[in-house]
Amino acid sequence: MGGALAEAVCRAVGAERVIVFDHNEEKTLALEKKTHCRTAKSAQEAVKAAHFVVMCVKPKVLPECLRSLAPTLKENGGKTLVSIAAGVTLDSIKSVLAESGVKMPVIRLLPNTPVMVGKGLVLVMPSEDTPEEDISAVLDALRSAGSAELFDEGLIDAATPVFSCSPAYAYMFIEALADGGVMAGVPREAAQRFAAQSLLGAAAMVLESGRHPGQLKDEVCSPGGSTIVGVEALEKAGFRAAVASAVYEAYVKTQSLGK
Repeated sequence: MGGALAEAVCRAVGAERVIVFDHNEEKTLALEKKTHCRTAKSAQEAVKAAHFVVMCVKPKVLPECLRSLAPTLKENGGKTLVSIAAGVTLDSIKSVLAESGVKMPVIRLLPNTPVMVGKGLVLVMPSEDTPEEDISAVLDALRSAGSAELFDEGLIDAATPVFSCSPAYAYMFIEALADGGVMAGVPREAAQRFAAQSLLGAAAMVLESGRHPGQLKDEVCSPGGSTIVGVEALEKAGFRAAVASAVYEAYVKTQSLGK
């Protein structure tokens, strides 16, 4: 995910303005080769060179990483910290920094995996002391990942399953549609492609038309046609209830992350 976001930022602001470091040198070099961004030999070197310090690490290791970088952050002020660690709140990040006497603006990002192909969504949650120009810069830099928008951190646990976990559910639906096509005699490659393109188109219809999904569904269901029969089969199997339950269970799990 860190690499995908770095690629998006390189496209938006120019690779020469991006400097990266990964403890896995192969990943650092691969990103340099792909994007032509700058690389650092240590996290401290990258922090010194950057205004936005973007932490793309797992939630459980974020506190340790922040403590190791605290001296560098303290010596080189005027920066803004950006974190993609799921479940780790702005207050938690600021608390860890405060232990080392570091006070700085913090922006939380929550991206989904389709940012890897420039079709994702990134929710942006800045702390109250984040300058407006930094918020605008982050939003502009992330839009090439797909879409980026400000969001209330208090609702992030509830939103996570809807946009961050849901690609997994969509992949399962695409696979199931393709399986049904294969059962009916459609070649696997074609069935999978047709299913994926149909979901892409359906999503665009919702976003671009502004109409309710139920209305769009009704427009596909001709009286006495094959679509309404399929809809009935999904309803009998508890399709919508299963999806809603998946989202809620993922929400419950999300609340435990970072604690």
